[in-house]
Amino acid sequence: MKRLPPIATFLTFITQPAMAHIGHGSTASVTAGFVHPFSGYDHVIVMLMVGVWAAQKGGRAVWAWPAVFVGTMLFGGALALHGISLPFVEPAILASVVALGLLVALAVDLPIEMGATVIGLFALFHGYAHGSEVKETLSGVEYMAGFAIATAALNLLGIGFAEVMVHLKLGPAVRVVGLVGVLVGGGLFAGVI
Repeated sequence: MKRLPPIATFLTFITQPAMAHIGHGSTASVTAGFVHPFSGYDHVIVMLMVGVWAAQKGGRAVWAWPAVFVGTMLFGGALALHGISLPFVEPAILASVVALGLLVALAVDLPIEMGATVIGLFALFHGYAHGSEVKETLSGVEYMAGFAIATAALNLLGIGFAEVMVHLKLGPAVRVVGLVGVLVGGGLFAGVI
């Protein structure tokens, strides 16, 4: 448990509050795509919560839910690249922070398919927001590839965190992290973070 405050401090210093996604820095390389998920609390928390919730569920969810998130996120990005409109993107992204935090904090045990549906819905909006930032060029594809790699890495970090906490018999810490996600999501929604 002594490692949790330094990790939280580290994430606080490398992330920034959620902002409208359009026009967020360079979108011209794999590196830019890889770095982008670390640019806002909403990104980091949602991607970690997907991994943590998958670890809570266990079994096939450990690989299936992160795979659904990454795959559906890329699909959402493709929708944006092709000019297909999707309403309520920013509110859905903020809702995903709170909802996934609640699912972890309450250790909600949904069937794998239903959990994948929830995760996929949120991933669609996250992907759309990022796809709307890139140009339909090779560099845009590279950006999305970097973003997908970073997303999978954050999902794996969430899984690893949950597994370590359970192994150390600190399982309640996992639910506390979910509560932190809810509070940060609420703060982002209220505009105080």
